[in-house]
Amino acid sequence: MTDVTSHPAGEHHLVHRTGWLRAAVLGANDGIISVSSLIVGVAAAPGATAANVLIAGVAALVGGALSMAAGEYVSVSSQADTESADLAREAAELARAPLAETRELAAIYVDRGVAPPLALLVAEQMMAHDALGAHRRDELGLADDGGSRPVQAAMFSAIAFSAGAILPVVAALAPRAWVLYTVPATTLVLLALLGALGAKAGGAPMGRGMLRVIVLGAMAMGVTALIGTLTGTVI
Repeated sequence: MTDVTSHPAGEHHLVHRTGWLRAAVLGANDGIISVSSLIVGVAAAPGATAANVLIAGVAALVGGALSMAAGEYVSVSSQADTESADLAREAAELARAPLAETRELAAIYVDRGVAPPLALLVAEQMMAHDALGAHRRDELGLADDGGSRPVQAAMFSAIAFSAGAILPVVAALAPRAWVLYTVPATTLVLLALLGALGAKAGGAPMGRGMLRVIVLGAMAMGVTALIGTLTGTVI
C-alpha cells in the first residue's frame, strides 16, 4: 500500500522559488541597468568630469535603493491589507453559515475534477481540520506562508538593488577616459551572470536568460549615452 504522506522519490520542483527569485532578479537587474545607464549618460556628455560621473552613480545607487524599498513596502502593505480584509470576511462567513461554506468548498473541488460525494467528504474533513486555512488556500488562492511581510520585502528589494548597482559605481572609479568602456563592460558581464544564475535557479535555459538581459541592458546604455552626448552638445 502506498504511503500518501510521503513524497515521490527524486521528485524536485522549482516553483517554490519563483517569489524570492523574481524579487532578487528584478532588484539586481534594476540596480545594474539603471545605475550603469545613468553613469554612461553622464559620462557621455561633453565636459563631464570624473567627479560628476561618480556623484551621479552614488546618487543613483542610494536613490534607487530607497525607491525600490519604498515601492515594495507600499505594494506589499496594500497586498497585506487586502488579504487581511478578505480573511476577516471569510472568517465571518464561516461563523455565520458553516454549512454553506462547506458546500462552497466542495464545489471548488468538484470543479477541479473530484467526484461530488468525495468532494463533499474532503470539504467536511478540511473544514473540521482548519476551515479558514482551507478557504484561504482553495477559495481565495492565498499562499499558506504566514502572510505578506512589507518590511522584509522592502529590505530585500533594497539589498538586491544595491548589490546589482555597486559594481557599476566601482567601475566608474576608472580614469575618466575609460569610464565609457569599463562601466558598459562591467554591466554586460554582470547582466550575463545574473541572467544565467536566474535561469539556472528557475530551471530555464541559461542562454535565453543571458541574451535577453544583455540586449536590454545594452539598449538602455546606448540610449542614455546618446541622450548624454546630444544634451551636452546642445548645452
